[in-house]
Amino acid sequence: MAFELRQQLKLTQQLIMTPQLQMAIKLLQLSRLELMDVIRQEIEENPALEEMQEIPVEEKSVETAGDESDTSDSSEIKEVTIEEKIQDEIDWSNYLDEYSSAGKTHFESEKKDRPGFETFLASRTTLKDHLLWQFAMTGPTREQETIGSLIVGNLDEKGYLDASIEGMARRSNIDPQKVARVLALMQTFDPIGICARDLKECLLIQVRHFKIDNSLVTDLINHHLNHLENKNYKAISSALKVSIGEIVSAVEIIKSLEPRPGREFSEEEPVYITPDIYVYKIDGEFVIMLNDDGMPKLRINNFYRQAVRKGREVSAQTQEYIKEKFRSAAWLIRSIHQRQKTIYKVMESILRFQSDFFEHGVIHLKPMVLRDVADDIEMHESTISRVTTNKYAFTPQGIFELKYFFNSSIKRVYGDAVASASVQEKIRQIIAGESPKKPYSDKKIEMILKESNIDIARRTVAKYREIIGVLSSSKRKQF
Repeated sequence: MAFELRQQLKLTQQLIMTPQLQMAIKLLQLSRLELMDVIRQEIEENPALEEMQEIPVEEKSVETAGDESDTSDSSEIKEVTIEEKIQDEIDWSNYLDEYSSAGKTHFESEKKDRPGFETFLASRTTLKDHLLWQFAMTGPTREQETIGSLIVGNLDEKGYLDASIEGMARRSNIDPQKVARVLALMQTFDPIGICARDLKECLLIQVRHFKIDNSLVTDLINHHLNHLENKNYKAISSALKVSIGEIVSAVEIIKSLEPRPGREFSEEEPVYITPDIYVYKIDGEFVIMLNDDGMPKLRINNFYRQAVRKGREVSAQTQEYIKEKFRSAAWLIRSIHQRQKTIYKVMESILRFQSDFFEHGVIHLKPMVLRDVADDIEMHESTISRVTTNKYAFTPQGIFELKYFFNSSIKRVYGDAVASASVQEKIRQIIAGESPKKPYSDKKIEMILKESNIDIARRTVAKYREIIGVLSSSKRKQF
């Protein structure tokens, strides 16, 4: 069998994603904040793109009136010229008399003590600064300052020491006993329980500080934290030979302690959700409004547009560059409009499918998949998936991600299926109404749901219970 090279022409059809289509798809799946970052970056890089500045109504009226007067009297107005010629003769005596003062003259020195700009800025005290300030009040030596800085630098966000005494001693080349003494001193600082190496030590520091002279509390912390986690009070009672009532009293004291001393100095800022869509009920009908607050309004720069139209003498390379920037700006503006239009259509379709949810709440949420909305508005499922990613809607029932409205179905004993989110809400309501002393087991919740015409297995109940963040019945039980 002989091999040979041969050339041949073959005509095929295939889909190719143009840069413009890639931009539209990229903008479609961005969140609101990410979209604003992209727009800002494009404005900085593209000279043909600019942001329209909103003019107040009063200024608009003044400008339009000025434009009308200018057009009516244009024939009488002459070009204004500025003469920069300086007069040869200046009456310096009159100048000095006019701008001189007979009273006292006060000169302010630039070196006058004034509050700096930083004094007007609000800043939060960090855990490191708070501890070092307390440590400085003890009058430490240079060696102790080195140890204190090393200890503070090894604290995690919870306030626990994430290093051993031996390791810090080797790193600083200092005697471990000196490091231990400085650590014991810093463990008495505020917040109480700081610089502990684990949860047990953190709780014991707080018990000693508050002078809780209760050996039972100390024994529970030292030897039975695993039983406390599982609420296995019977095992603790048999091991310590005490009644369950005494154990419950000691547990209440332990619950009042702070397991994360560094919590109040956390530098994490809360993240607030800005809805992309608002759904209001006005005169008995639901109205959809897109959130355009803070979104830059874009347009093509008139200077470059006129330069191209009037055919100014520029090189062919410059003309090609400007045209390319024009196309990029136009596609960005068009893609943003298409994005907003698509989001509106998707929300409109969701509103038609989930009207009972917007009217009555989560319990009335219906099972729905991406294909339902895709067939309704005649788009592809992948487009619907991109639109609903990281997009939030403000509704009469609260703020929800658009993905929330798509969920699987759960069979009923009889009748139509119910959404999984509705079943989770039903489980939450059942657990909220249970007796704290006799919480419902997963099997009992399964039976209650079947009585409510919801056919669900026990393992599914356990799965949904974990999703909504509810502990098992043994851990929910209160003595």
